[in-house]
Amino acid sequence: MQVTHVNPYARLPRPYRSMHTVDSTVDAEGRAHWLLSERPPATGRAPKSNGHEPYDALVVTVGDGAPQETHLSAVAHPRGLLGALPDGGFVVAGARTRRTARPGEQVQVFDALGRASWTFDVGDAVEHLLVGADGDLWVGHFDENPAGIRRWSASGELLWESGDTVPGAGWIMDCYALNLGRHAVWACPYTEFPVLEIREGEPVRVRSNSVRGARALAVAGERIVFFGGYGHDADRLVVCGTTGSGVEPVESARVVRPDGGPLGRRHVVSRDARVYVLDTEWYVLDAGGAVPAS
Repeated sequence: MQVTHVNPYARLPRPYRSMHTVDSTVDAEGRAHWLLSERPPATGRAPKSNGHEPYDALVVTVGDGAPQETHLSAVAHPRGLLGALPDGGFVVAGARTRRTARPGEQVQVFDALGRASWTFDVGDAVEHLLVGADGDLWVGHFDENPAGIRRWSASGELLWESGDTVPGAGWIMDCYALNLGRHAVWACPYTEFPVLEIREGEPVRVRSNSVRGARALAVAGERIVFFGGYGHDADRLVVCGTTGSGVEPVESARVVRPDGGPLGRRHVVSRDARVYVLDTEWYVLDAGGAVPAS
């Protein structure tokens, strides 16, 4: 099979590598952020709460220039999902509400100085949490929550939701892939894996799709690139063209590291034409140039 190489993108600076990584993400401006703690926070126990003591954490941001540090106090979630706000603040969210100490505390919002500001809930079973350039949170749920895909303000106001069904797309049982772009949001949900194009003030556009199980997608004009899949297809790349009502595969390849080795465990973030892939460091795939090579 043909292969395509991911390109190096961002690496956690060496002085911080002895710390425990809770989560990492890439924001709307392309900056990489790591949520770090001195020790695995899951080892702390607190009676009659969510089972874990709050801990102090450090966010390290890598973009242009020197790395930046933001110290967060009293982080509640031992395996929190990290999002970066455009004002320099951050959100840390628990994927499961049943692991939250009290209702209304699933999402913690921290200001640019790392101070906890307020909390709110976005619903159980969070698969994807992406923050846009406007500061809104887009949340895609997995199959234990039928809410589908929802948009929240950073203050906790529900702004939009897909519901468990979308006309022409069927049942939105599990948001497998979510891409938060500047002008549109793209999603590929289980069970039929349609490609959803969500634009503010417009009905959701639905395209049929035969690519099953992708965990990320990138969009460049009329080209859509899917990454991931079931089993042996975990490293699969499928390049597709779009028609009026569907998505048609054009070519496929296996994704490898820059040195040609296989990817290990990975986390993905999809934004516009790019899929950011976190293995031991952040790599990037660009839909505009993701052409398989022999």
